[in-house]
Amino acid sequence: MVTPVGLTVEESWANLLAGVSGAAPITKFDPSRSSVRFACEVKNFDPSPYIDKKEARRYDLFAQYGLAAGHQAMVQAGLAEPGVINPARGGCIIGAGIGGMQTFTDNVEAYLTKGPERVSPFFVPMFIPDIAAGLASIRYNLRGPNFATVSACASGAHAIGTSWQLIKGGIADVMLAGGCEAATTGLTVAAFGNMKALSTRNDEPTKASRPFDRGRDGFVLADGAGMMVLEEYEHAKARGATILGEIIGYGASGDAYHITSPPADGHGAMQAMQMCLESGNIALEDVDYINAHGTSTPQGDIAETSAVKAVFGDHARKLVFASTKSMTGHALGAAGAIEAVISLLVARTGEMPPTINNDDPDPDCDLDCVPNVKRSAPVRVALSNSFGFGGHNVTLAVRAL
Repeated sequence: MVTPVGLTVEESWANLLAGVSGAAPITKFDPSRSSVRFACEVKNFDPSPYIDKKEARRYDLFAQYGLAAGHQAMVQAGLAEPGVINPARGGCIIGAGIGGMQTFTDNVEAYLTKGPERVSPFFVPMFIPDIAAGLASIRYNLRGPNFATVSACASGAHAIGTSWQLIKGGIADVMLAGGCEAATTGLTVAAFGNMKALSTRNDEPTKASRPFDRGRDGFVLADGAGMMVLEEYEHAKARGATILGEIIGYGASGDAYHITSPPADGHGAMQAMQMCLESGNIALEDVDYINAHGTSTPQGDIAETSAVKAVFGDHARKLVFASTKSMTGHALGAAGAIEAVISLLVARTGEMPPTINNDDPDPDCDLDCVPNVKRSAPVRVALSNSFGFGGHNVTLAVRAL
């Protein structure tokens, strides 16, 4: 992982358990004219351990984050060096909700102020959302399925779920999958701010993301990346891989309702969770933890809570339904992948990061969100929910092995 609270899995996980907020005043541009002047930026990122300095100048930051997180995953899996697997049986899917937004805005400004001759010849391959997957495929000689999923805030989760399906279908043995985003730009902050989607707590950035709290007023924009190596079980065993866990379910649905707002009853989220449980033959009572989409928006948090209650019935009050976006912010296309990694860590360790800033719980969001302080308890199955503009819904199920 590369997140607003850490540049590795270990650092991010430690800070999540400690309840550290990644929100702070924006540093990537001058936000003085913006209605929102804070975000969850990635801090102190240095691409040089992962990417040649000359090459890095030709990659937008979102791709740099994706390659960094991808390399961490490939090293852990023992696949960073060539020759370990059949290249034709290895693939890569990396989701991005927006892609190279800084590259886009820089080149639009160059075009409008300096003329067409000043547009970078690298503009297109730096901007397109699929380039992170392409770069990773080249780097690790992955010649199997290779593309991007672009489904707003469900992109990273779609990438993981689709990769799981490709392996189950016999199309690939190994897939590098996840999501990356670096959308904290003046244009993006202005756009989300003008549509009233963002929190405006400029004086208290670390208190701004407050899922399920009565005082929530919008999400906090974030950057980052989360990546996983998925591998067919017998293939992984045969090469002696260190296996961290198992993906046992995947559900995907569409709200068919509104371009940005979820339906009040959360029917699309319900369907995704039900499909996920059915795909893995998972009993309701075996689910101990759900990493909520939980963006800290007034409508979204209530709709997701309603959906969980509808799916799980009485068991909804016995499971944990927490939002790590209270600390990481909302990393758009990377969010689902970051949270899939977090869900796996929860299942492996039994440690549950808190939902911070839950000081005045909304009575309509009355499930156990692990308010403010981490908790330890055995977790048999963990779910991860991701929902995106356009009505895209994904649920993933993971367990430890």
